Amino acid sequence: MALTRDQLADLERIIRQRKASLEAEIREEVGRARDESFGALAGAVTDTGDAASADLLSDLDNAEITRDLGELRALEAALERIAQGAYGQCVDCGRDIGSERLTVQPTALRCFDCQDVHERTYSHPPEPKL
Repeated sequence: MALTRDQLADLERIIRQRKASLEAEIREEVGRARDESFGALAGAVTDTGDAASADLLSDLDNAEITRDLGELRALEAALERIAQGAYGQCVDCGRDIGSERLTVQPTALRCFDCQDVHERTYSHPPEPKL
């Protein structure tokens, strides 16, 4: 069942609000990451433990920023689909994505069935790493 105008307007509002919030978070995270130099994180006199902790904190900051940028791109793509009139249509089968799914995941590209197939096809068990 296709989205009603009211449902589409509500979802667009939710997407725009999340996008604005995420942009503010990213600006704050990037500013904080810039201000926290390795020396500031590790301290004046570093040992290997301090260096490892500083590296970990830096990596976590970068991972957060990368995750948030990915979500921001997905939100922008959803707004583009709304503008093109393609929002709410599964990219794989072309059927409507349920409004319940879009309410929970406004950036969803696939209907539930196609997403299930996609995850089964492209997910794999984690490989051991050293």
